[in-house]
Amino acid sequence: MATRNIVTKEEPLLYKKSRPVKAFDARLHQLLDDMAETLLASGGVGLAAPQVGVLRRAVLVIETNVPEGEDEQLIELINPEIVESSGEQYGAEGCLSFPDEYGLVRRPMDVTVRAQDRNGEFFTVSGTGLTARCFCHEIDHLDGVVFTTLCERMLTQEELEQGKIEEQ
Repeated sequence: MATRNIVTKEEPLLYKKSRPVKAFDARLHQLLDDMAETLLASGGVGLAAPQVGVLRRAVLVIETNVPEGEDEQLIELINPEIVESSGEQYGAEGCLSFPDEYGLVRRPMDVTVRAQDRNGEFFTVSGTGLTARCFCHEIDHLDGVVFTTLCERMLTQEELEQGKIEEQ
């Protein structure tokens, strides 16, 4: 495994649509392993392949909604698609490709995703709260959509420091 560089907002690749994964082979497994190491080292909760310079439909999300005392789980989603969503949440969102930038974004509260695992097997997974937000955010990356285009407004440094985030 290796930590890969995370591309930043200046990289044109970040705004392009990713191609489906067709080969579930050692090369894909290496990408997923590298992405996992990169994500865990970054302190983030999600990472899409385009963020490490690869235009393939692969994302990782850390499931943080776990009972106290249990470890968070890393969810690998290949060729993911949102099949169901409900509710609404509104809050601050950031991105590893946009360091120190945060904006207020509306997302569904609950999301169900259909995807393939690293061996090509289909499965569905549901998430709520932060996990649902991450599913949406990372899948958007696969279509070249970044959170700043969805923000109702960006947050100021003062708001971030004071922790005062209000809906307008």
